Amino acid sequence: MSKTATESKTRTMTGAEAVVQCLLEEQVDVMFGYPGGAIMPVYDALYDYREEIHHVLCRHEQGAIHAAQGYARATGKVGVCLATSGPGAANLITGIADAQIDSTPVVCITGQVASHLLGTDAFQETDVVGISMPVTKWNIQITSAHEIPAALSKAFFIARSGRPGPVLVDITKDAQFGKLDFSYQRCELVRSYVPTPQPNMEEIKRAAELINQAKRPYVLMGQGVILAEAEDEFRNFVEKAGLPTAWTILGLSGLPTDHPLNVGMLGMHGGYGPNLLTNECDVLIAVGMRFDDRVTGDVKRYATQAKVIHLEIDPAEINKNIKADVPVLGDCKETLKLLTEQLEAREHPEWLQRFRDCQEEEDREVVQGELYPEGDKVLSMGEVIRWVSEKSNGEAIIVTDVGQHQMVAQRYYRYARWRSNITSGGLGTMGFALPAAMGAKIGAPDRQVIAVIGDGGFQMTIQELGTVFQSKIDVKILLLNNEFLGMVRQWQELFFDKRYSFTEMVNPDFQTIARGYHIEAEKVTKREELEAAVERFVNHDGSYLLEVLVGKENNVFPMVPTGASVSEVRLK
Repeated sequence: MSKTATESKTRTMTGAEAVVQCLLEEQVDVMFGYPGGAIMPVYDALYDYREEIHHVLCRHEQGAIHAAQGYARATGKVGVCLATSGPGAANLITGIADAQIDSTPVVCITGQVASHLLGTDAFQETDVVGISMPVTKWNIQITSAHEIPAALSKAFFIARSGRPGPVLVDITKDAQFGKLDFSYQRCELVRSYVPTPQPNMEEIKRAAELINQAKRPYVLMGQGVILAEAEDEFRNFVEKAGLPTAWTILGLSGLPTDHPLNVGMLGMHGGYGPNLLTNECDVLIAVGMRFDDRVTGDVKRYATQAKVIHLEIDPAEINKNIKADVPVLGDCKETLKLLTEQLEAREHPEWLQRFRDCQEEEDREVVQGELYPEGDKVLSMGEVIRWVSEKSNGEAIIVTDVGQHQMVAQRYYRYARWRSNITSGGLGTMGFALPAAMGAKIGAPDRQVIAVIGDGGFQMTIQELGTVFQSKIDVKILLLNNEFLGMVRQWQELFFDKRYSFTEMVNPDFQTIARGYHIEAEKVTKREELEAAVERFVNHDGSYLLEVLVGKENNVFPMVPTGASVSEVRLK
């Protein structure tokens, strides 16, 4: 049962037309998809609404959902994608799983064979509801036209409320052809579903007391801050109490890189200080993050000396991996404001200096050599990102794929603006960046969007260059080519005696491929060519591929080896 509001006028129409009308009621003006037999009635209905809804024809269903994710992450709106039954719907699963673990609001609408054929192994039939159940926030199969408005209303509400996530609505072909008296009621409440817990003032007071008494407090900032649109509230919180703040890879851009309290990145390839000093703080404040294994390392040796305060919207994340001494449930836009009111104005200069000292050591051992390689050393990913950051003034939306280049871009791009980092965090999906960058650019047309991709991930969704060309999407593609599956190779070097088992890439001519899609392209192999090439890349009017040949066996440090404690972080 659901409570609803804003009822629209009743009209008779087909189920397919009802799908389109539902989208219009939810103010959807962009969607991504790939047509096929079982979703064809909906596509036919869309034909009459080409001015109202901009449909982006992708080249693969995985590309369509990644584009919807990029759109959602750049805008804060619900991304929408369409696919047909069987292989079309199944091709969405990777993106759905990615959206689930990274809390991205997406509504997937899939066609299905006619209801009388369900369970017969009909052509292009698969149980997409069963397949997607573990990786969706909610899903449903519709077999009658009259079910469509209520189901889609509920889908959008669930996708965007509370901790956001993906929803799948599977509609049989006969339901799309069937007739109904259409009226739309926007969902506002679903029985037994509590998207946003009410803050408990007693817990907030307990949290404030711990922070006020702390000598070495430390904040971990996750994506929850961004999802809650809590930029101002978070900044007020850390500034009032003088709290050193590190960020997860999805929390990046929640606080400007150059903010004096920003101490860097957490996790396996995060900063030396942020990892090492986790085990020296006395109060650890986690805001909108889930303590995944890439952040914690060995949980038995993680911050055992500290009192842990966990601000989180999803009760399932409390005590899941790290026990919270003080759980603070609720939307962090609200809980941060309430908590800040209870805090004393303080500074922790000696404690903050510990992070600065660690940063200086990291600069000497790692950063300088990565950003400013000397002599005839091979080009590094870090120096490329440094030039891109400088030439774009830190203002671009950076969409990264997965691997070494992902860590380097997040470590060294100087993010100056809110909602500027889009990546696959929890699932680590190679092939994410190019289609996600397309969606981000469509969602934020006034911002520059740069996709940072490795040669491995690029070839997983390279066909989306066709979408870039056809839809005239101004995406800048920075291809950092080391002719290896770089992150896997690094692990093989460090932990498998340099047994490079099937990680070396024999690559095509990426320039020729790009030009085949009428995309301008350039390749850089020498340091003296780099600055000018990056300037052309950043300032070019329209899509552009800049391929930079970087060192084949360069590694990303610092590093916390799998199973190690965060205090065992390695600089080399």
